[in-house]
Amino acid sequence: MNGAAFGPESELVPWIPLREELMRARDRARVQSARSNNRPMWLFALLAGPGILVMLGENDGPSMLSYAATGASFGVGFFIPFIVLTFVLAYIVQEMVVRIGIATRRGHAELIVDRFGATWGRFAMADLAIGNLLTLVTEFIAIRAGTAYFGVPPAVAVTGAALLVALAMCTRRYVTWERIVMALAVGNLLFIPAALLAHPDAAAIGRALATWGPIPGGITLAFFTLVLANIGATVTPWMLFFQQSAVVDKGLTRADLTQARVDTGLGAAIAAVVAIATIVAAAALYTHHIDVRTFANGADFASALKPFIGSTGAALFALGMIEAGLVAAMTISTSSAYGVSEVMNVRRSLNAGLSAARTFYATGLLSVAIAGGIVLIPHAPLLSISITVNVIATLLMAPALLFVLLLASDGEIMGDLKNSPRANAVSGTIVAAIALVGAGYALTIIVPFFTGGSTG
Repeated sequence: MNGAAFGPESELVPWIPLREELMRARDRARVQSARSNNRPMWLFALLAGPGILVMLGENDGPSMLSYAATGASFGVGFFIPFIVLTFVLAYIVQEMVVRIGIATRRGHAELIVDRFGATWGRFAMADLAIGNLLTLVTEFIAIRAGTAYFGVPPAVAVTGAALLVALAMCTRRYVTWERIVMALAVGNLLFIPAALLAHPDAAAIGRALATWGPIPGGITLAFFTLVLANIGATVTPWMLFFQQSAVVDKGLTRADLTQARVDTGLGAAIAAVVAIATIVAAAALYTHHIDVRTFANGADFASALKPFIGSTGAALFALGMIEAGLVAAMTISTSSAYGVSEVMNVRRSLNAGLSAARTFYATGLLSVAIAGGIVLIPHAPLLSISITVNVIATLLMAPALLFVLLLASDGEIMGDLKNSPRANAVSGTIVAAIALVGAGYALTIIVPFFTGGSTG
């Protein structure tokens, strides 16, 4: 049944089954069949998606550029164990989001409006929309950078990517959109063979993981910038909105919580391995004393790495950048569509017809068009923009996490799925740590400015 039959999205006919409900019921019937027939692997295959996508979606263009800049600037010593820690934090945060979505069956923005009022809902929506637009810009930067290595003109690369994102979103079927993005997300693994072609020192990587190596050059502004960029490469506000809304759109229930946790944990583990591989591949530039501060984008990284990892490795690195930007563009634009539609209280589902959920689809597609247009502005400092966006994401994360913590602790809406005192303590520590790192970064800028010193 076409969504157009329902008329305007604010004037739904209550006795006609909504298209998205029919599609979701069909998917749930398959899940129930797999569970009844004791087919655990097929059951997981049906339920997996939101967790893997949110983690690999966060291994996006600016994230991979941040990891590459980290490896090229500091090698493998300090940051490899740091990356492992950030993905542990990401799992803790996103597991709360999964429980909130399953317990309430409402999207993140919708729940903020319900529990904290329309003002805070609009604040969350504005925060998400602005942050997502900035991040979408960097996704097209990654796509432009990766395709530039192969000589593809920027206008062709960006336009083609935007059309692919739009076509996936307009399938009007959540499970179809999810499988398209999941298939593309496999390309994130391309950074692993690129790292192996760099012939990394396995003993040095092992020592880094076991001892948490020293910081080359000490704590400087550059170090703090990459710390924040790497946190922002792992935990960002769009992830909260996307996974909670995807859990609801997919129709996950309490019976699916175990699989949803495994889905999220598996996504975090894969994304962490890929992030470390990117640092390892780019560490070849650190070893050979290549200054990446003059680099403009990811194409410069691929070209600079070519003498050390070969043409195959450089091509894999560039293809990985394209994949990272494309998958993230799909998930982040969908996150914006969910958030804005939830606050406006209109139809929001990838199972809905185009005319029945006009605001939902228009928000996602318009954000893609605007971001793609910005990237085509001549002579923009693309690498600096990418790292800066990750830093901004980290600074915005503390208030976003506070909302998650308050919702997950709310017994009225969470019931027996609410946070335990121990979970609250761990989550509260994460919020405080991110806030303190942001404050430390601010001090490295403010203090030298007023004292006339140098940040190094």
